[in-house]
Amino acid sequence: MDPVVLIDFETTGLSPDNGDRATEIAAVLIRDGRIVDQYQSLMNAGKRIPAFIEQFTGISNAMVREAPPASQVMAEVADFVGDYPLVAHNASFDRKFWDAELSRIGRRTAQAFACSMLVSRRVLPQAPNHKLGTLVAYAGLPVTGRYHRAQADAEMTAHLTLYLERALMEQFGLQAVSHDLLGRIQRTAKSQLESCIARFGSAGASVNESNGKTRHRQRCRSSTAP
Repeated sequence: MDPVVLIDFETTGLSPDNGDRATEIAAVLIRDGRIVDQYQSLMNAGKRIPAFIEQFTGISNAMVREAPPASQVMAEVADFVGDYPLVAHNASFDRKFWDAELSRIGRRTAQAFACSMLVSRRVLPQAPNHKLGTLVAYAGLPVTGRYHRAQADAEMTAHLTLYLERALMEQFGLQAVSHDLLGRIQRTAKSQLESCIARFGSAGASVNESNGKTRHRQRCRSSTAP
């Protein structure tokens, strides 16, 4: 797989549209099948953490009071991520906070997000469910720390993403799995996974055969199915 960054936020609630803010972020860079670099920090956004969130994540108001300001953390993590494509588990949640927190410091990124939860639903339909903890146990992946802390969740998402990459390579005889393919898979109905990958492979072959002078634009079928 091309280098990608796995990110995970902990927050005061479910949506920045409701005034919720980030309390912690982690970013894990994977390259050549392994974790090669990481960034993690609590952040102080000046927003009180509700008691039930504090209990859920283990992040207390006292901890974030001592943390660096959110503006500093987001600038640092944005520099760490750079232009690498992103992966998150339940990416729609993390993407909202990524965009909102970057917007607050006048920055934005345009790279694509892939969702390891949606990809796992297509690749591992037999799993009991597709929560991160369930998939880690199902696949026998390392538990790297407490769930619902950003660094542990980002690391476990990294291991899961590499596992999904290997599963796709073994099942479909692929030489590699790109971030672009993950994005196409997550938009494809479960029943169309095989034809999606076949069409993606044909597109790549068309480019190679023409020395990159033509581009095959056939896309995998999109689906709104979860």
